Amino acid sequence: MSDATANQGQQHAGDDEPGIPHPYHLVNPSPWPLVGALSGGVFTTGMVIGMHGGGWWLVPIGVALILLTMFLWWRDVIKESVVEKAHSLITKIGMRYGMLLFIASEVMFFVAFFWGYFDPALGFGDTRQYERLAYTGDAWPPEGMYTIPPFGLPFMMTMILLLSGTTVTWAHHALREGHTKEAANALGITVGLGIAFLCLQVYEYDHAPYAFTDGVFPSAFFMATGFHGFHVFIGTCFLAVCWWRTTKGHFTPDSHFGFEAAAWYWHFVDVVWLFLFTVIYWWGAGATPPAH
Repeated sequence: MSDATANQGQQHAGDDEPGIPHPYHLVNPSPWPLVGALSGGVFTTGMVIGMHGGGWWLVPIGVALILLTMFLWWRDVIKESVVEKAHSLITKIGMRYGMLLFIASEVMFFVAFFWGYFDPALGFGDTRQYERLAYTGDAWPPEGMYTIPPFGLPFMMTMILLLSGTTVTWAHHALREGHTKEAANALGITVGLGIAFLCLQVYEYDHAPYAFTDGVFPSAFFMATGFHGFHVFIGTCFLAVCWWRTTKGHFTPDSHFGFEAAAWYWHFVDVVWLFLFTVIYWWGAGATPPAH
């Protein structure tokens, strides 16, 4: 290929993308999808072993591997965006579609947990299959099952998540207007609220009036709220990376999809919690537990 032909090909790719010979996102071979899948497998295996009484020793190893994968993968993506300038307009459109599809898959993930809750709650199918899980009669929650009062700690956690949704929106507007310092402050508050939510959820689990193996209601409760808490943890890490990138000036008013993806994910986490609060805590409220 002659130099003239090469220059013509680069001009065809777009005048606003100097140095990029094509508008598509052809990344270098990366080990992180495979490493991430293996890390998630270690974490899931540890959860299954722990739920069956084999101990939780594998869970922190899985969490550590997931965090390491997130750090190294984000490092490479930031290098592509900031150093190599490889994220063209078409690349960003593809990333938007990818993030939307990912959130859609997360919606179906939680649909499975809600179905696992509604199935015994509404008495679908043969209720005798729940006898070994202490499901008795047609009452829901099961007779004699104490539940967590919805308008105590769960309501406070709801207010924290809703407030974090407003602060992340505040950060987005500040970033679009070019107020980088204000956006960083708002993101810092959002990360703090996410950490506060997680701390309260740990406290709630420690003081819950039932254990995971006490019946179908506790199992559905811990699975649904526990995986939501894990998503809050991932979202908090996501926003913490965005806070660091904001302080480093990686985002501009016209180019900040990394932050937008984190904001979409965080709003999704907020909406899921509203359904959890309404269905599990409020609608599923039973007898008030005795005071500790």
